[in-house]
Amino acid sequence: MDSRTLRVDPSNADQAQSWDGDQGTYWAEHAADFDRAVHAYQGPFLDAAHLQRGERVLDVGCGAGLTSRAAARLTVSGPVLGVDLSGPLLAVARREAEREGLDSIRHEHADAQTHLFDEASFDVAISRLGSMFFADPVAAFRNVARALRPGGRLVLLVWQDVSRNEWFRSFVADLADGRDVGPPPADAPGPFFMSDPDTVRERLLAAGFRTPHFDDHRLSMRFGRTVDEAYSFVSGMLGWMLEELDEAGRARALATLRADLEAHATPDGVRFGSAAWVVTATRP
Repeated sequence: MDSRTLRVDPSNADQAQSWDGDQGTYWAEHAADFDRAVHAYQGPFLDAAHLQRGERVLDVGCGAGLTSRAAARLTVSGPVLGVDLSGPLLAVARREAEREGLDSIRHEHADAQTHLFDEASFDVAISRLGSMFFADPVAAFRNVARALRPGGRLVLLVWQDVSRNEWFRSFVADLADGRDVGPPPADAPGPFFMSDPDTVRERLLAAGFRTPHFDDHRLSMRFGRTVDEAYSFVSGMLGWMLEELDEAGRARALATLRADLEAHATPDGVRFGSAAWVVTATRP
């Protein structure tokens, strides 16, 4: 399915255009950098999923497919469906699954908010840092719940409040060059849209899930093995912040970023503090 036939909820149109365009292309080119950055969360996230041999897994916002591939290995013979709005990221996911010989994985270019999944066709739905971008999270979770069998499990990894995520605060401050740049709004799709447990609990209950539970994880993220590697990744990831600066401002901002990365360099790479929730719930 390509972007011309992708069935997207109108409220998700901007997200689809972005993730299927330049933003998706950037993340596809830097998929390995991103996976290394959030590697510390992979273990707690998969442990919470308790994937068993033969279970059917839906990976929502699968990106470049690292979690889909992990699910395929853990379930051994269980089918895995990874869905994402980004064609460029799905191309990476398909290539890597083929390279690893994981033929139980299927990837679809789809909007999980509207996609017509077969009812009760999955045992577990997982989403690593993908659910924060739903324009209508209740509708999306309701659609995912419909795809799960009764008793099926939902497992999400989402960022906690920006105040607990040193990496984001630091990078935005570095590249602001003195401008008053606030955090992304917590009431709109973005990295902190699922950061408030009370709000997320209300969304999941409204979508038909039960027993939402939040596990607090505060782990170190590694943005590169070296300062140069981290600088290339972060300056590209937040390059949009430099667009309104003149040449001198861009130079100052990038110099500030490099100095910050140097200050966070360790023998094990460039590291910043972070905090995320592992959220679990069940379909009745």
